[in-house]
Amino acid sequence: MAVDEREIEKFLYNEARLLDNGKLDEWLTLYTDDAIYWVPANADDINPLVHVSIIYDDRERMQDRVWSIQSGVRWSQDPPSRIRHLISNVEVLEEKGDEVTVSSNFAAFEIRRAIYGDRHFVGRYEHRLRRVNGSWRVASKKIELLNNDAPIENLTFII
Repeated sequence: MAVDEREIEKFLYNEARLLDNGKLDEWLTLYTDDAIYWVPANADDINPLVHVSIIYDDRERMQDRVWSIQSGVRWSQDPPSRIRHLISNVEVLEEKGDEVTVSSNFAAFEIRRAIYGDRHFVGRYEHRLRRVNGSWRVASKKIELLNNDAPIENLTFII
C-alpha cells in the first residue's frame, strides 16, 4: 500500500486540533478499540509492563481520562487549560499491511496562570496508524517527552 504522507500529516494535525479545542469525544473516535496511549518515564524505550510509566492507558482507561476531564471532577481542569500542540518533522518509518508507523516532533504549550503558570512539553510522537474501513485510526501512540526523567507536575490534560 502506497502511503500518502500528506494524508498522514493532515490526520496528525486534526488530532492536535481536536485536543486544542477540547473535543475529546471526537479525539477518542480516532483511536481503535485496542489502542494504547503511552508516555514512558525515565527513558524512551522501556517495557511498560515491567517499568513505571507516566501514562499507560488502554482504550477503557483513555475513556475514563476523558470523562474525568469533561465531568468537572478533575478540579485542576476547571476552568480548562488553554493548550496548543505544534507538530513537525512528520516521517513515515514503516509500512506493514494496513498499518504505518509515523514519527513526528511536537511541542505542547499549556496556559494555567492561576495554578502552574505557562508550561511547555517537547518531544517525539510515535503513532502506529491502522486503516479501518478506509480511514486512519490510531492503534498506539507513544509520547517521548524530553524531560521524562524529571518531575512533572500534575499532567491533567491530554498531551
